[in-house]
Amino acid sequence: MKARIFDALRAALAERRAVALVTDLGSGLQTLVDAEGRQQGDAGLEDEFLPQVVEAIRQDRRGIVEFYDGRFFINVHPPANRLLIVGAVHLAQALVPAARLAGFDVSVIDPRTAFATPERFPETDLITEWPDEALERLRPDARTAVVALTHDPKFDDPTLTAALSSDAFYVGVLGGRKNQAARLERLRAQGVPAEQLARIHGPVGLDIGAVSPAEIAVAILADIILALRGPKWKAG
Repeated sequence: MKARIFDALRAALAERRAVALVTDLGSGLQTLVDAEGRQQGDAGLEDEFLPQVVEAIRQDRRGIVEFYDGRFFINVHPPANRLLIVGAVHLAQALVPAARLAGFDVSVIDPRTAFATPERFPETDLITEWPDEALERLRPDARTAVVALTHDPKFDDPTLTAALSSDAFYVGVLGGRKNQAARLERLRAQGVPAEQLARIHGPVGLDIGAVSPAEIAVAILADIILALRGPKWKAG
């Protein structure tokens, strides 16, 4: 890989932009293509071929593609999946290492500095801004999950309002069905559209009968991965 292509790839990932490195298997020439079909490199891909590359980026799909008399290897480089946890609570202490193990970049957001401490969350990105301010700055994208765990409307409600207006692929909130109903009523009164409210995973996590913080963390992470990847089995 030439230095300028490598630098462009590194810059795209730093900016959380998915790109594909397309290699002409005949000539060895390479081109970097982004999700808008813009290309940078030496291969000079045909305009008719670019939609296939863009679709591969959208589906996070790698492989060899034949186009006319050429063969190309499309290697998609998506940004890392990201989990933003609002609430430096006991459950978050179980969810952070589980999410890391699954390959997520994890940040914990909580303005309560007595809770958001390096001692409770070692080697974790701790953000002590108010949730809505933090989410505005972090700009959740299509590879970002947001989970609110505080059980406190003054934190959870602004989190949901900000997250639901973003491109986050998953928005979840802790709480029972009664709390969820009251929460939805509050958000409706604040003018949050029904189609956004329908995106909320609440009570958060798959219903696997989880009881302990570790089990609930597994249920939440499983639900996030299901939303990201989709089910692998279908009836019929």
